[in-house]
Amino acid sequence: MDAVNLTNCDREPIHIPGTIQSFGFLIAMSADWLVQRAANTEQFIDSPPSSLLGKPLHDLFLPHAIRTLRDRIAMLRGDDAVERVFSVRLIAEKPPFDVALHFSGKSIIIECEPARGDEIEVSSLIRGMVSRLGSTDGTLPLLREGARQMRLLTGFDRVMVYRFAPDGSGEVVAEALETGIDSFLGLHFPASDIPKQARSLYMRNLFRIIADVGDTPAPVEPVTDRDPLDLSMSLFRAVSPIHIEYLRNMGVGASLSVSIIVDGKFWGLFACHHYSPRLPSFAERSAAELFGQMFSLLLGTSVRKEMSVYETRARKVADRMLAAAAQDSERLNDAQWIGDLVLDAIPADGVGVYIDGEVSMVGLTPSREQFERLVRELNRREASQVFSTARISDMLPEASDYSQRAAGLLAIPVSRRPRDFVVLFREEQLRSVRWAGNQEKEIEYGPNGARLTPRKSFEEWSDLVRGEAKAFEDAEMRVAEQLRSTLLEVVLRLTEAASEERRRAGEQQKLLIAELNHRVRNILALIRALMGQSGREANSVAEFVKTLDSRVQSLARAHDQLTTDQWGPARLTDLISTEASAYLSGETQRLVCTGPEVTITPNAFTVLALVIHELMTNAAKYGALSDSGTVKVDWHLDDREDLVINWSESGGPAVLPPTRKGFGTTVIQDSIPHELDGEAQISYKTAGLSARFVIPGRYVADVLEGGKMTTENSSDLKFSGAAIEGKHVLLVEDSALIALDAEDKLRELGAAEVSLAASNGAAARALDGGDIEFAMLDFNLGRENSTPTAEKLARMGIPFVFASGYGGDDTIPEQFADVPVILKPYAVQQIAQALAKLTDEA
Repeated sequence: MDAVNLTNCDREPIHIPGTIQSFGFLIAMSADWLVQRAANTEQFIDSPPSSLLGKPLHDLFLPHAIRTLRDRIAMLRGDDAVERVFSVRLIAEKPPFDVALHFSGKSIIIECEPARGDEIEVSSLIRGMVSRLGSTDGTLPLLREGARQMRLLTGFDRVMVYRFAPDGSGEVVAEALETGIDSFLGLHFPASDIPKQARSLYMRNLFRIIADVGDTPAPVEPVTDRDPLDLSMSLFRAVSPIHIEYLRNMGVGASLSVSIIVDGKFWGLFACHHYSPRLPSFAERSAAELFGQMFSLLLGTSVRKEMSVYETRARKVADRMLAAAAQDSERLNDAQWIGDLVLDAIPADGVGVYIDGEVSMVGLTPSREQFERLVRELNRREASQVFSTARISDMLPEASDYSQRAAGLLAIPVSRRPRDFVVLFREEQLRSVRWAGNQEKEIEYGPNGARLTPRKSFEEWSDLVRGEAKAFEDAEMRVAEQLRSTLLEVVLRLTEAASEERRRAGEQQKLLIAELNHRVRNILALIRALMGQSGREANSVAEFVKTLDSRVQSLARAHDQLTTDQWGPARLTDLISTEASAYLSGETQRLVCTGPEVTITPNAFTVLALVIHELMTNAAKYGALSDSGTVKVDWHLDDREDLVINWSESGGPAVLPPTRKGFGTTVIQDSIPHELDGEAQISYKTAGLSARFVIPGRYVADVLEGGKMTTENSSDLKFSGAAIEGKHVLLVEDSALIALDAEDKLRELGAAEVSLAASNGAAARALDGGDIEFAMLDFNLGRENSTPTAEKLARMGIPFVFASGYGGDDTIPEQFADVPVILKPYAVQQIAQALAKLTDEA
């Protein structure tokens, strides 16, 4: 018999069950639109699956439905993409269906379920939910509010936020319940509850619905074991019998899961349980999936914010250690002194120091002999890496003799040679882990051999843990790395005359941190503006997500190109080819680029990236790249050393001027003039769109050697806006996109008219008009700040507030210390609160 362990469950082929849940039907087509497989069709369209095999889909569905499906399939990008269509009439005599489409290998999967007819307005709903999440302060309140919002959206009896530990086990960290239902809050679940292949599916398919645990699944016909249909991305995929048994043991009648992905890692799940069958509408499920994605972004931001606060405190500890140890090298051998500093950043119960054969210890530690033996064991490992363990006896069995006072450790190497360490010890933490049932599963033998069965009981099962300390967290490990760097620097300082250079490096670090803070806040404001403007044009949630995702990805690609060169100038050709790669599908000859190899400065590169992205997207949707045409891009430096870029399309459909100015058109026409003081001219010629852009020479970093090159390759809470009600407001903001978003917020708060200015000069001209009654000033305007405008406003007696992407207290000059400051990204609530403060002071 095979040994029974987690790999038995891990081998269950849950992605190819051969059946689907019965609340809809499935059709798998070949590339030429012939039906290859089908499931459950007789229940919904009166045709058994066997009668459809081999038939063209147009014999079954209406022509307009076929066109709609073809259009959506053309929008699929990547193996894990899923497109949704709401309320499509597929068959004349049948009611409308909600449809989901995706690729599975070479097959096209169409999943259909009856449309409810009571569709929700998803974008408004999600906007309100995300706004309420944004009003929370801290990660734990965010988790609790997320559970509450998910339950309000889905209507399930129980919604849990389930967080994974590094070993794969999990804990219920937040919960929202129907009255009278037992709480699972604080319970732990073993890693075996979610096998390896299920975790992999959760990373690919972020949403999972089990509408009825007692459902009889419908087979996918023809039934075959030789070439099973991969249903990894299916919305209707039937459920593993093992998981059904698991849910029945809990008394659950239906479940819904939404993955929480933070920084590309499987952080946890929204796990929703209902004690009777439940199937939210297609739109509600789509909204729940979108909410889960937005929640993941907000959670990542919250976790990073808390981590940043902690690491800032740790940096101060490192600075104090550096300053003191550099003056007195003997302090490095003083465990008491090191402990007094380090334990402010990394809690521990004892400290041991081993430097140049000398030992110093304080607090709860092993004996000197035991510590020296431990150091020898540490030297057998990677000496240049910080190392931690919650159970020293796992690496050194004899350590069990002193586990009561030193059960876990964090070792910080402090020399280049494998010899010297600062070791933090933590004492044994006797604790009772509250498992949701006995984690030791019983063994059964079935068609897949020996496996672990689902736990039979979900009563609380306690397990006393001995010989183990509280584990050192990831943030503490990063702090330890910083401390290691600091201690190594001290050692080097004692042998090198580099104190002045070190001082300058410390000042530069402060400047870099301040600049990073400024950039992050501006990026967040830019993303918020993209969301707001993209949402205005979207006709569906899917369209909104796709448009927003493409624009954010464009910014991300531009950022990646800049960071490749340490945030230095980047090449124009790389920008164009990267943006074009998503649309050319290997036909590189359809893009012709001609011009010298120029590099663009970072502040202009991101602006140009959005413009090129919108041009490329429009060409793919409506222009030359949507047909068999060609896009030509050429550029040169004119007599003033300005960069002139010409864009021309040919061979595509006839071009007509747009009937309205959408957000994409605004980006193309206004971004370069507004943010770079350049030029943008667009011509909608019948033969193809053409455009001319001029980038001022100060944004051209260099012309590389090699000469010319040619390639053919809103919140529910209301605040008073009395300070600007019915008034003419001056908005000084150097970013065009952020200015658009801020203008909307000011008008929402009652401003009658908003005048935009990107510089002090433009602001002065607006003020000379004589009818400005209030102003909001972005303090940092790139090459200048708004102090001159603030001084002029003060002289004229016009009230104003500042906005800033910097978080420091010393950003605004002392003379304006009483002026309210709004921190970016802009939000109605922040602006209104600043206005209220201004009104109170008046």
